[in-house]
Amino acid sequence: MGGVTKETIKALKPGRYVLIDGEPCKVLSVTTSVAGKHGSAKARLEAIGVFDGRRRSIVKPADDEIEVPIIEKRNAQVIAIMGDQAQIMDLETYEVFEVPIPEELKEKIQQGVEVVYWDLVGRKMIMQVKG
Repeated sequence: MGGVTKETIKALKPGRYVLIDGEPCKVLSVTTSVAGKHGSAKARLEAIGVFDGRRRSIVKPADDEIEVPIIEKRNAQVIAIMGDQAQIMDLETYEVFEVPIPEELKEKIQQGVEVVYWDLVGRKMIMQVKG
């Protein structure tokens, strides 16, 4: 299961992943303001939820740390398809679980196909179809 590490907000780049309110999010932008006479520089981080698609933004001191999920990329095989869910089996651990099928992969996902999935803080999602 993927864990969590910490990184300063000002070091983040678009395309990276962070945890905002416990939800894994993809960073869209990070803007920093110049340090004022009596304060530290502020950073505004704009991100979008990986699982719920909601936009989130936070404003904190640029030197503050934020949680960054450790993403485990694993291989699996599709065992069954049930509506918008796929039952997949990890090819290393043989663990079987259900995950939602991403809209952009609905045409490619079929029973028996190998996929790459990500484990983000205990939540799983299919990222691509192999082959």
